[in-house]
Amino acid sequence: MAGCGSMLPRLVKAQSDSGRGSKKSLRIAHITDVHLSSDNNAPARFNACIDKIKERKIDFFLNGGDSIMAADGKDIGREQVSEMWDLWKTSRNRFSEYEMYSCLGNHDMWWAAPDKVDPMYGKGYAMQQLGMPSTFYSFDKKDWHFIVLDSNVDGGGALGNKQMQWLSDDLAKLPKGTPVLIMSHYPILSASTHTVGGNHKDSLQVTKILYKHPDKRIHCIGGHVHLFDTVVYNNVHYYCNGAMSGYWWGNGDEDSAQKYWYHETPPGYTIIELFEDGAMENHYHPHQF
Repeated sequence: MAGCGSMLPRLVKAQSDSGRGSKKSLRIAHITDVHLSSDNNAPARFNACIDKIKERKIDFFLNGGDSIMAADGKDIGREQVSEMWDLWKTSRNRFSEYEMYSCLGNHDMWWAAPDKVDPMYGKGYAMQQLGMPSTFYSFDKKDWHFIVLDSNVDGGGALGNKQMQWLSDDLAKLPKGTPVLIMSHYPILSASTHTVGGNHKDSLQVTKILYKHPDKRIHCIGGHVHLFDTVVYNNVHYYCNGAMSGYWWGNGDEDSAQKYWYHETPPGYTIIELFEDGAMENHYHPHQF
């Protein structure tokens, strides 16, 4: 893989306010919108990216969803869905020594199954393929608290009342000063979505919940729109990271700034540095194939 050119450095790094003397706590790879299929040599290209990530000595992976190309189409059959998930399993085996925490993307679920009791129908089957304990959940690593959300409620781009209450309760039980990283598939708040769409429909409600916790250092990461940006709102940092697949592993279109790019964002992955003082650095690493 070669670099994407001289336009890239402005895309690479965004960070929250950090005491420069603070020690690093964790290094994480955030991959999102892999959209794996057999087309365009996608598995080999994905595996090459994974090999690059492994060189960076990360602690674990966060997977932001849309792991396979698209199981949600009306004309997608059982065999196609199985093939995509088989490709995912094969690639996942290449980095099975790492833990991976995933959220569901809108394209991961097969809704065209013959009926809802089919074992491959909907969220349950996708969760099995990704090793998820629930559609939304939280966990702790060192001094950081991680929250994984399900954006695929109420037609997509929303949490729904049950999950919204769970998020509020999960944050409320945390001690003062806890650093928090929240991952969703749809970005909770993003600048890019003003041009291409795809923002959380319930951003107002979610941001109000986060506003109630000024005693915690909260950061949010998302994907979905295949674009890269950073938004700061009420001292919460929102990072929308670009897609591993770029233009779905394709060459691009008339809006692509360069080959394989989606608009002005190249394909890539993100390395996140987390610090003991609750600060975060979000490094986007573009790649050309």
